[in-house]
Amino acid sequence: MWDQGCIFCYDVHPSRIINHPDYPENMKPKTNNPWTLDLGAILIDSNTVQFKVWAPSAEAMGVRIHSANPSRIPLAPAPMGYWIGTIPDVPADSLYSFIINQHLERPDPASRFQPNGVHGPSVVVDPSAFAWNDQNWKGLPLEQFLIYELHVGTFTPEGTFDAVINKLSYLRETVGVTAIELMPVAQCPGVRNWGYDGAYLFAPQSNYGRPEELKRLVNACHAQGLAVIMDVVYNHLGPEGNYLGDYGPYFTHRYPTPWGQAINFDGPDSDPVRHFIISNALYWVTEYHIDALRLDAIHGIFDFSAKHILQELGEAVHEQARKLGRAIHVIAETDLNDSRVITPINKGGYGLDGQWSDDFHHALHCLLTGDKNGYYEDFGKLDQLATAITDRFVYSGQYSSHRKRGHGNSAKSGSPTQFVVFSQNHDQVGNRAHGDRLSTLIPFEALKLAAATVLLSPNIPLLFMGEEYGETAPFLYFIDHGDEGLIEAVRQGRKSEFATFGWTDVPDPYAQSTFDQSRVNWDKKLSDEQQCLLNWYQALIKLRKSVPSLGPGHKKDTLKVWTDRKAKVFTIYRTSQSNPETLIILSLNKNETSTSLVKPEGKWDLRLDSHSPEFSNQQKSPAPNNLILPQENLSLQLPPHAVRVYTSQQS
Repeated sequence: MWDQGCIFCYDVHPSRIINHPDYPENMKPKTNNPWTLDLGAILIDSNTVQFKVWAPSAEAMGVRIHSANPSRIPLAPAPMGYWIGTIPDVPADSLYSFIINQHLERPDPASRFQPNGVHGPSVVVDPSAFAWNDQNWKGLPLEQFLIYELHVGTFTPEGTFDAVINKLSYLRETVGVTAIELMPVAQCPGVRNWGYDGAYLFAPQSNYGRPEELKRLVNACHAQGLAVIMDVVYNHLGPEGNYLGDYGPYFTHRYPTPWGQAINFDGPDSDPVRHFIISNALYWVTEYHIDALRLDAIHGIFDFSAKHILQELGEAVHEQARKLGRAIHVIAETDLNDSRVITPINKGGYGLDGQWSDDFHHALHCLLTGDKNGYYEDFGKLDQLATAITDRFVYSGQYSSHRKRGHGNSAKSGSPTQFVVFSQNHDQVGNRAHGDRLSTLIPFEALKLAAATVLLSPNIPLLFMGEEYGETAPFLYFIDHGDEGLIEAVRQGRKSEFATFGWTDVPDPYAQSTFDQSRVNWDKKLSDEQQCLLNWYQALIKLRKSVPSLGPGHKKDTLKVWTDRKAKVFTIYRTSQSNPETLIILSLNKNETSTSLVKPEGKWDLRLDSHSPEFSNQQKSPAPNNLILPQENLSLQLPPHAVRVYTSQQS
């Protein structure tokens, strides 16, 4: 007899599944029950597994247990296209596959682990087996995030979850970050991939480590006081090993995306698809204690439902955060410049916690590098960086030459701490033909200016691995597919994409050497310049943490930017509810220059000079230790790409 008593045993905010007419009343979740994943292989006890899979078009479903005496057990149909069965004598670590219509063998869509890759069998995982010791960890407010983005496979020579643990004290104590962001770790084909080709959203990448090793990393982060952000991809799945279409209508042809079929969030049979994705979000924050989700490219998520999937997902995660007693955040990546993403639900928005700010990056990058091709053609003006600092979006409805239409809306009503800013990240480095980091594109002094612009902004700063000391190894795009036709399609696709930037001689994304070149060089001794740059990052982060008006901004704070267009100099004035006031002077000029300061009035003491000995070998035009404003005929001499930070004298 098949046990159908837990067909819908999950605890999440009210969703479409629960309200479906076929949903049994006696199976509705109790309000205080802890959430558990109700898909895939669910351990009932140490030796019994309940298997549940959604396959609405299948005429028959079964599960194959891979053992010394392999067996096939049929599953029973359940409401809404699910199939279910409870099977004894199946312990944790057992291998299994689903059998569709008695002949098609496939891995579990909700597999918790794929030890043999995307085409192999799935593994029964006991989610309660890991011994957590982070019970006192309550997470961090988003405004306290200072993010360090890393790719597990290239961050260390070993390329594993465990190896990252060895770098945590460096990240926390030496650099001073408060959160690490993992590029996607969902199971992808092969052993080298950026992670955005994930085919099994619930399974950690097997060559990075087993599920318990990812949990060990998160546990170690919390012991160090570091939050963990998981980059998740809900706009598409990778092309290889993606067998969801064999199970049911997970995808739709209605909306084209750059990566293939869009996920079916609003068509027929979309309710179980939405449940699958929301379950994945809850899975990471619950079973793996993840502190925030970074949603990749939400402009590739299409949903015309009355309640958008992003709102529903955000509500589910926030409700789970309340039940867990932890701060958990949802941060979106989007190039739409749409403030509805972070607008509260009661004001017509999706209610997410934050979003990445590409405009900030583009405005800064173009001024430092002079790039004008591709999407950079919309940027390069001095005033645009000032706008990015004060208004968050540069384009809030204006005409975009690159897009050939008006772009964006106003984000002024949002808090500065709802926006993640950066001078480098995996996309902006890796989506260059040769993976060029800023350290190979701009002068050393300009690197320090870029760091100060990001780290002393009122937003949430993000650093890309190795940026803090000027890593010169490229971060290239790399893949490890098994299909030669797919490999060639990726090669040609990259060449076509780079053509708009005028870049040629594109490295082969499939070559082992492309991956090897992208590793962070921990074994190399820092040069004098690199040590100076690391000192600079440390000083900026220390100042951000110790001076309230140089840290996260709030709506009641004062933020003003004055631009000297002739000299190419910014003066940023910041206040907070706590003293002192601050004055940040940034020279975007590659030559020596001078600027006149009139505002803001007051007496100012020097706190940081980018050309002082611990940060630079170039001792030019030393910064005055004190300023009194206004001062008639004051002409401040500035070396190339100078950064000077002053705080107001306290009476």
